Amino acid sequence: MKRIIVMYLFALALFLPACSASNQPQANGQMEATVKRVVDGDTFELENGEKVRMIGMDTPETVKPNHPVEPYGKEASNFTKELLTGQKVTLKFDVEPYDKYKRLLAYVYLSDGTFVNEKLVREGYARIMTIPPNVTMADLFLEAEREAREQNRGLWGLQDENKSDSKKKENQPKKSEKESANKAEQPPEGKLIKGNINSKGDKIYHVPGSASYEQTNAEMWFETEEEAQAAGFRAPKR
Repeated sequence: MKRIIVMYLFALALFLPACSASNQPQANGQMEATVKRVVDGDTFELENGEKVRMIGMDTPETVKPNHPVEPYGKEASNFTKELLTGQKVTLKFDVEPYDKYKRLLAYVYLSDGTFVNEKLVREGYARIMTIPPNVTMADLFLEAEREAREQNRGLWGLQDENKSDSKKKENQPKKSEKESANKAEQPPEGKLIKGNINSKGDKIYHVPGSASYEQTNAEMWFETEEEAQAAGFRAPKR
């Protein structure tokens, strides 16, 4: 009997840590959490103090140090605040649960099933920003952004609002136009290869210095050509 009790206690000792760790961040896992406050359109803080960066999308900046508030940034931030502040959410993780800033990287779901990352993209509050290896939802985000663009939702509607100023922009030096484009499309650190999906659905990657690199709108970023090829992208046809 004594031996049975000892074995039972030993098994219980192994079981309890496993239970307590079941709600911890891990690759391709998930956890429940409560949102304490929203930092920015794509970032928020949990009650335990951890920061969460939503995967696959990027809202205009509002709180970046030494960086001006970007167009539609406040609208995106306010939209996220209304959605998430004080809410219990499910965080689902991809291959990498954390980024280099020690923030959780997650797909965020409300209790009613709303997929927050997708909603921000589809409603025009965010652009897609897919960074391997966290690419599980890349195709869904791409489809959502295309719909937002076609419907001129949110930040995509700003283009129509600014049409009256198009002549002024045409008179600006080409260099300033290029600088503006580069500023709006900053690559993640160490990932300079642009991935683009054209109107035919062809996935093509462009390396720095190639003929179409500067004109290409990056829908995904890669560090190496091998990484781009693994994601289904090919080099441009010569």
